[in-house]
Amino acid sequence: MSRTNIDMRQGAIELLVLKTLTWGPQHGYTIARWIQQTADDVLRIEEGSLYPALRRLEEKQFVRSAWGSSENNRRAKFYKLTETGRTELKSESVSWLRYAEAVAKVLHATRQPA
Repeated sequence: MSRTNIDMRQGAIELLVLKTLTWGPQHGYTIARWIQQTADDVLRIEEGSLYPALRRLEEKQFVRSAWGSSENNRRAKFYKLTETGRTELKSESVSWLRYAEAVAKVLHATRQPA
């Protein structure tokens, strides 16, 4: 079975980034790589979507950033989850899980509409 990349809505990208940062500060490449690996290569976040999402999260004060050195000693901007971001993650996770469950119910329906 072939794998396809799934287009993601803006809110989904932000939610996945917040989740990634629960394990500590990360730079953009490691955020994108973790999401892709965790989703078995089904979800991919391109730079053109990731960095604007990180800027939006920073503007909303859900993350903070600081410059540092990556694992290969390159200068990189590291993002860290704030308490406000942690609260947002909890709230939005509940909402997205409810949404996903509703979509799954429709996709698995075995009866026709009335």
